[in-house]
This record gives sequence, structure tokens and C-alpha cells, in this order.
Amino acid sequence: MGLGDKIKHAAEKAGGKGKEAAGEATDNDRLKAEGKTDQAKAEMKQAGDKVKDAFKKH
Repeated sequence: MGLGDKIKHAAEKAGGKGKEAAGEATDNDRLKAEGKTDQAKAEMKQAGDKVKDAFKKH
């Protein structure tokens, strides 16, 4: 997996955390949920990156 993809996925996760924090600050449940969803998607992509990296080593 390329470094660019890893950075992109980390940025997506950070963006999700930002959305969640904004939702907390404004008491916006929809925004909080979107933030959590974005974080989960980014974590899944990061897990996929790790699996791909593991297979490349062997």
C-alpha cells in the first residue's frame, strides 16, 4: 500500500473525529453519527492496508 493512501486514510479518520467533536459541541446527533461512521470507514481501510502490507512482506 502506498504511503499516500495511508496518509489519506489517516486524514479521513481525523476528519471523522472533527465531525464527531463538532457534533458534540453543537449537540447535533446526526453530525456525531457521521463522524463516527467516517472514523469506522477509515479504520477499516487502515486495517486493509495492514493486511496488504503483511502479504507483500511474504
